Amino acid sequence: MSGEVSSQAVALPLRGGCGCGEVRFEIDAPLIAAAYCHCGRCQHRSGTAAAASARVAPGSVRVVSGAERLRGWAPPGGLEKVFCSVCGSAVLARDRDSGEIRVVRLGAIDGDPGIRPGARQFVADAAPWEPIPDDGLPRFPQRIPG
Repeated sequence: MSGEVSSQAVALPLRGGCGCGEVRFEIDAPLIAAAYCHCGRCQHRSGTAAAASARVAPGSVRVVSGAERLRGWAPPGGLEKVFCSVCGSAVLARDRDSGEIRVVRLGAIDGDPGIRPGARQFVADAAPWEPIPDDGLPRFPQRIPG
C-alpha cells in the first residue's frame, strides 16, 4: 500500500466514524499509505468496484464512542473487516489475533485524510462492469508487495 501525501497540512487528530454517527474514532498520527483494492471481498463488502483504505501507524487509532456497535467479519487469510452494526458502514480493519487496528477506510474519515491512494491492488479481480481508470497509479494483480 502506498500513497501520496496531500499538499495541504492536516491537523491531527484526524476524526471519523460511521454513517449514522454511532461509531466515532480519532487517529493521532499521519496515515502511512493508501490504496484502492479491487478484490472480490472489497467489492462485496463495499458494493463498489474498489475500496479506498489507508494503513495506520500502530496504536494511532482510538475508538472514542460506539465500540460496542462494531462488528467484524474475519475472512480466511485477511484482516477482520469491521463495520457499524447499526448502519452497516465499513469503518476499519484489524488484526484478527491482536485486535490491533491496521487500516481505516478513507470514506470513514471526516474531511481530508492528508493522503491520496498511491496504487491499485488485486486488479486481476477487478469488476468487469467498471473499467479501472487510467490514472497512472501502479497496478498490482494481487496484494501490493511488502
